Amino acid sequence: MRWNTAGLREARRISYELACNWKLVFQNYSECYHCPVIHPQLERLSPSDSGRNDFSEGPVLGGYSDLRPGTGGLTTTGSTARPLLGSVDGLDARRSYYYSVFPSLLLSLHPDLVMIHTIRPIAPDRTQVDCVFLFDAETMERPEFDPSDAVEFWDLTNRQDWHVNELTHSGITSRAYEPGPYAHAEGLLHAFDRHYLTTMA
Repeated sequence: MRWNTAGLREARRISYELACNWKLVFQNYSECYHCPVIHPQLERLSPSDSGRNDFSEGPVLGGYSDLRPGTGGLTTTGSTARPLLGSVDGLDARRSYYYSVFPSLLLSLHPDLVMIHTIRPIAPDRTQVDCVFLFDAETMERPEFDPSDAVEFWDLTNRQDWHVNELTHSGITSRAYEPGPYAHAEGLLHAFDRHYLTTMA
């Protein structure tokens, strides 16, 4: 893999407990039409309509989004002094890749870090999410290494998503809720549901 994941080390781990069903975490991760409203800090750096899917069927779903011109990284400053991971170059140096891996993993590949979310159902309405930030081992040994710009950016983004997931869970458990058709932008959500139903069958 171009990101040299075998040479990465954990720099930070944040655990969250969400008041929602675990499947909502996957579904929220699998679309970004909510990003302009829910994640303005992310939308400023990576346009939500720039994404393209690499995998649209089966246990692995997802694709990439581009960085905006002038953006150097998905961080609190919009830049990073960290070198590219592994052999990442060309278009990959200007993209972030987001993949859901059924049934318990979200994998985010960025030019300078890899972020992993591990999903663990606790109850039908409770989910634990562990978010791990991985960086190049040699980069981490440098005295100036500081992952806080990325960690703070993604912790904010995570918490915004968790809030929406919890609101969504409240909505779908309401007696007034009636499921509707999938929107055009919900292709991966539909694929996730199909794979889930096939697995459960």
